[in-house]
Amino acid sequence: MAKYLFKVSFSAEGLRGVMKEGAANRAAFIGKLYENAGGQLESFNFAFGDTDLYSIGELPDDASAAAIAMAVASSGVGSIETVKLLTPDQVDAARGIDTGYRAPGA
Repeated sequence: MAKYLFKVSFSAEGLRGVMKEGAANRAAFIGKLYENAGGQLESFNFAFGDTDLYSIGELPDDASAAAIAMAVASSGVGSIETVKLLTPDQVDAARGIDTGYRAPGA
C-alpha cells in the first residue's frame, strides 16, 4: 500500500464543526474514512499555523487517495493538499534509474 499525507486548512465552518463535534470524534471519523477506502490511518494531528491538520495513512492506490481528497474538499473544509510519501527503498530505486536528464547549458 502507498502512504499519503493530507494537509488540511479549515474554513470557519469546518472549524465550527470540529468545535461542536470534538477533536477525538473527528479523528475517529477520519480513521473510518481510511478504512472505508481500504486503508489505515497512522497519524492524525492538529497544528498551529497555515495548516490546521496533518493526517498520514496507507491507502491502496492513488484513486483511493483522490477519492478522499475530493470528498473532503467538496465538503467546504477550506483547502486540502495531498502528498504521496515515498519510502527510502523507493527513493533508492529511483536513484538507480538513468533518465538521461542534463542541466540546461551543461
